[in-house]
Amino acid sequence: MNPRQSCQKKLQMFPSALADRIKEFMGLSPIIPVIEIDNPEHAEPLASALMDGGISIVEVTLRTPAALEAIERFAKIPDLAVGAGTLLVPAHVKSVVEAGARFGVSPGATEELIESCREADLPILPGAATVSEMMRLSDMGLFHQKFFPAEASGGIPALKSIAAPLPHLFFCPTGGVSKLTVENYLALPNVLCVGGSWIAPRNLIREQDWGTIAENARASLAQLKGT
Repeated sequence: MNPRQSCQKKLQMFPSALADRIKEFMGLSPIIPVIEIDNPEHAEPLASALMDGGISIVEVTLRTPAALEAIERFAKIPDLAVGAGTLLVPAHVKSVVEAGARFGVSPGATEELIESCREADLPILPGAATVSEMMRLSDMGLFHQKFFPAEASGGIPALKSIAAPLPHLFFCPTGGVSKLTVENYLALPNVLCVGGSWIAPRNLIREQDWGTIAENARASLAQLKGT
């Protein structure tokens, strides 16, 4: 066995049927709101605001004590796809699956984290910032990835450059993406959607300003449609 074969043998291939499910979630909306929530009771009105604005998917980050309970509440809302972000360790995977998350998102990826998602039957959007990281995930059968932190890692020019040598990979850029740059990101052939916090920022959720959040969602989608 040569060194390359030995290296490849160590990689656990992610089941293609499970890996393909993340593409379905990425296709639900060109923008996935990234949510930091401090009060789980805000989950239901927040979901209503987003859905009124035309968005039926959210990523709830595990950055606040309220996140898991909020995921539980989001998971009970019909026609809303709730994902859990900031997955770092296998214990996070177990917790979010129990809470009802339908997919996971990570800022980076370890083999232990990917394996725990496989075992839990949880579709994962793994984070990558470099070509080497992207190739490593590709070798595992993960062709849909989160480009993070997008702006700090080169943004649109970087993704343009990546498209030529890695045409089989598709991305959800997150981190620094805003309403001013979203159209340019989505114009790239290797970008299926973007993640961002500008639609439902933490302060608007705290203030329970559901009307502004709904309008942010509506206006952002209209901007992409050119209306």
